[in-house]
Amino acid sequence: MMEEIKDKFKEECGVFGIYSNNSFDVAKITYYGLYALQHRGQESAGIAVSDGENISLHKNMGLVSEAFDENSLSNLKGRAAIGHVRYSTTGSSNVINAQPILTNCKLGPMAIAHNGNLVNAEVIKELLEEGGSIFQTSIDSEVVLSLIARAAKKGIEKAVISAIQAVKGSFAMVILTEDKLIGIRDPNGIRPLCLGKIEDSFILCSESCALDTIGAEFVRDIKPGEIVVIGEEGIESIIYSEKIKPQVCSFEYIYFARPDSTIDGISVYEARRKAGEILYEECPVEADIVVGVPDSGIAAAVGFSKASNIPFGIGFIKNKYVGRSFISPSKEIREKTVSLKLNPLKENIKDKRVVLIDDSIVRGTTSKKLVEILRRAGAKEVHFRVSSPVVKYPCYFGMDTPYRKELIGSNLSLEEINKEIGADSLGYISQRGLMKSFGKEDGFCLGCFSGVYPVDTPIETDKDYLEKE
Repeated sequence: MMEEIKDKFKEECGVFGIYSNNSFDVAKITYYGLYALQHRGQESAGIAVSDGENISLHKNMGLVSEAFDENSLSNLKGRAAIGHVRYSTTGSSNVINAQPILTNCKLGPMAIAHNGNLVNAEVIKELLEEGGSIFQTSIDSEVVLSLIARAAKKGIEKAVISAIQAVKGSFAMVILTEDKLIGIRDPNGIRPLCLGKIEDSFILCSESCALDTIGAEFVRDIKPGEIVVIGEEGIESIIYSEKIKPQVCSFEYIYFARPDSTIDGISVYEARRKAGEILYEECPVEADIVVGVPDSGIAAAVGFSKASNIPFGIGFIKNKYVGRSFISPSKEIREKTVSLKLNPLKENIKDKRVVLIDDSIVRGTTSKKLVEILRRAGAKEVHFRVSSPVVKYPCYFGMDTPYRKELIGSNLSLEEINKEIGADSLGYISQRGLMKSFGKEDGFCLGCFSGVYPVDTPIETDKDYLEKE
């Protein structure tokens, strides 16, 4: 895969669930819900459906449209379903590790889909294996299923509470049993999860944009430390963890979430636009045009333009057809090719002083290439502005981040980064400015900027730490 595609924090995963009290085709609704969440993971997709007695499962590698066809969906019949789109943060990339994961235990068939990362999964897995548990996959979500199965005699609700209280990290989970749909959000609320309704059917999903796609209404966000159990009788809410300060992942607003989503009462688009305005206040510059890097830099560029009165313009045309299955070019071709994903709109760039807005700089390889593209297109000056603070630390909570030694912001000063990417000037929004864009002074995980995490983290490790040596 090309460098410029790699040089971003990778999306984590997306989850979706529906419990229907009418004749909805739950598999197809889940398919459309996952389609709306495709930006959260493009590696594999899966859907599990319960008919009240049995759970059927179909999962495959690739995009949602590649993993399913009419035939595979028509074989998934029932009244409740869960679905998952994945980008691997733990466990290798293969269909065995695709989710949902299905198992059978004393409670009957059960499937789970998980967005996030459990920082103590390795320790728990070793203890469970010593006790005789056998694992089919190398992903941390299966650890939760095993813990629920061990506590089966307590009944499903108490078994889930027992399992969730044993794990640490970030998680938005949906669990499907014979007759129930269960949603869980971690005590810090690091990963998002919301509740929706369509007629008399209930939906659980990672982002509100999925509710809009299927014509459902947004009801509320699942609270940090909350379990919701949906069944024939309706919804039951269980608060399993209290008095922990919510710390939602700030990168959900900066980059991951779709701009048309609202998470915990904050519009993603508005947060990005406000960040652009604050970015100008903190790092002003004189220029002729403001350009956003598609897609997540666009809203911040609109805000920067409004605050500065510098016209906003289209600087890059994105080739939307370079998909995940694209054959990577050789090193020689890659060095000769300007870009296969982004091409400059030369008419807007030539002989102009350009402000280039991006959501983040991780390794710096993409930023350098973007500056080069603009210069080749005839830009007189290129001023780089970033709508997130300097990324200095890895994430342990469901983002596939590089080691610290690979993070340009961890190793170089602002002046050195500017020199490395070849811009005329460089400016980042401050942590305080980022909080201002959210409209709150706290309540967010800023670990990748500050090194202060909401949960004790393991020593820096490989994402394949659950693999057998």
